[in-house]
Amino acid sequence: MKKILFVVGVLLCCLSIQAQDMKSLFIALPDSLSPMLTKVNREDFGDFLASNMKAEVKNRFGNTSEMLKLTDNYLKLKISKVSMAEMKLLPLNDSVKVICVVHTFEGPASDSSISFYDTSWKRLPADKFLTLPVEDAFYKAPASEVQADSLKNLRARADMFLLKADLSETDNTLSFTYATPDYLDKETAEEIKPYLVQEPLKYIWKEGHFVRL
Repeated sequence: MKKILFVVGVLLCCLSIQAQDMKSLFIALPDSLSPMLTKVNREDFGDFLASNMKAEVKNRFGNTSEMLKLTDNYLKLKISKVSMAEMKLLPLNDSVKVICVVHTFEGPASDSSISFYDTSWKRLPADKFLTLPVEDAFYKAPASEVQADSLKNLRARADMFLLKADLSETDNTLSFTYATPDYLDKETAEEIKPYLVQEPLKYIWKEGHFVRL
């Protein structure tokens, strides 16, 4: 009897581990973290993709939401016309994983927020896994005092720090793009462009947290 219970316990553990894929976790997402999508909506996304159909549903507000990508450890979702979400399942060790969630508001300029959860959707302290880049990291050092004065004046007009984050589908990297210029007037955006680092800042998941590449 004890052997049977032991085997059953092992099987249950294995099933629990196997259930830690992005599709299962997304379906289990609590309604409090999914205000626009019902559980049926979330189930339908996976079914549509499995049938090679366009994964669109009518959300709680009667508008269209679309699943753009779903793999075992990655998800990309267009929640509304102005809202995107990405989720990535990341390893802490051989048996424990965390979920990184990026929500991006796509207004005239994009801005993202990043959250972390365990596989029971309990929120975890974000600063345990990531230190966000500071605004200065997106600017080149001025080559002269004249450039420094010019940049100081330009940055006075760039009074909002907007940051767009993107998770990678193919590897465990997270990229940050400086989105502040997208809300500036065209003339100011062109003037500030030469002072900016042109490539996104890339971070990689290493030993349980994101580090700058």
